[in-house]
Amino acid sequence: MKPVRLNLFAFGVGHHKAAWRAADSRVEDLGDVAYWEELAQIAERGTLDAMFLADGQSVTASAMQDGPLWFLEPITTLSAAARATERIGLVTTVSASFWTPYHAARMLGSLDHISGGRVGFNVVTSMFDAEAQNHGMEALPAHAERYARAAEFIDAVRALWGSWPASSILADRDGSYADPETVRGIDHEGEHFRVAGPLNVPSPPQGEPALFQAGASEQGRDLAARYAEGIYAVAYDLAAAQEYRSDVRSRVAEAGRDPDAVAIMPGLVTYVGSTMEEARSKQAALDELLPAEASLRQLSVFVGQDTSGWELDAPVPELPPLGEFTGPQGRYSTILRIIETERPTVRQLLGRLAAGGGHCTMVGTPESIADEIERWLDEGGADGFNLMPPSLPAGIEDFVEHVVPELRRRGRLRTEYEGATLRDHLGLADPRRAS
Repeated sequence: MKPVRLNLFAFGVGHHKAAWRAADSRVEDLGDVAYWEELAQIAERGTLDAMFLADGQSVTASAMQDGPLWFLEPITTLSAAARATERIGLVTTVSASFWTPYHAARMLGSLDHISGGRVGFNVVTSMFDAEAQNHGMEALPAHAERYARAAEFIDAVRALWGSWPASSILADRDGSYADPETVRGIDHEGEHFRVAGPLNVPSPPQGEPALFQAGASEQGRDLAARYAEGIYAVAYDLAAAQEYRSDVRSRVAEAGRDPDAVAIMPGLVTYVGSTMEEARSKQAALDELLPAEASLRQLSVFVGQDTSGWELDAPVPELPPLGEFTGPQGRYSTILRIIETERPTVRQLLGRLAAGGGHCTMVGTPESIADEIERWLDEGGADGFNLMPPSLPAGIEDFVEHVVPELRRRGRLRTEYEGATLRDHLGLADPRRAS
């Protein structure tokens, strides 16, 4: 029976854009590292593979009005979480557009030592010119250049982790601290980076922290196929998930790697209740907190027409087919599928887009959600899920307290950790033995 891989994507006080407005939200605690430690502890209680923190390199005044985005820097936060937990994996986003390989290798290698081998890193190329302008650039490089840089970045980081083997440390008080014959530079000279090496941190406990990727574009999928050991995907429904997973697995095989060694984990938003009515009530309570004017304004951008006059509790007006839409196709296609599948009111559509956007949403009892998770696993849509609770910590507590026991009862999820490292949790080989 195929086990499920589960990752908590911890973001603010939840992935629903109105979660922070709830009277009982923990929005005041975002700057308190104890809050993030608590989230990691909840995820560890559920024997999840990892907790993941995303990152951004800019903020705008308008975004500040709409809710929290970034607060504490991720690697700093995960260092604290490492000390507050024992087994849960710890994954951070690293931008290949802004970081140098040496800096990334040193920070991540240090965190792997601090955590006892529980680190993963999600390599991104970043999205916004505003981020680039905080790093001495006028704008982000072209898409193709960013992905070429990311591939070179990964190669250099991995080489650095092998440049000072931990086995070289002798700590001979009457002789040498380390055997210099086993320590070597990497002398990397590429199109984007020049790195001499060696790294001044001995090789991490895992050999290399586990590598994640989240590319949806052609170049993103190719990068993931070459390097990724875990992939954070976007899929509204099972059909989309099957298409993405099949395509990426084919690319992994073409790259000469084992597709079964790469865990593909679509994002998953869950509302859990003891009954379907209770679950829907939790969803509706958050949806009702959305500022209607701002939400309709955002929807106007997505659908390419003025939605300010749409009645919130009426069905969504008919929209043009995808072939007639001249704006960005991905989001619009997802909106059409939501409307066709769920027949939502305007208010429900706004809430659906506010909590995870195009990611899969499951609303129901622990049993019905476990049924759907099993269906995605068994029908080739996923190897696991990147959990995106609409509210935090309540959303992950609901999942751990109610869905996790059901998955365990069905033999889909471990009852306790069998290994000590993130690679152990994901069933990944130690790269030092693989080479």
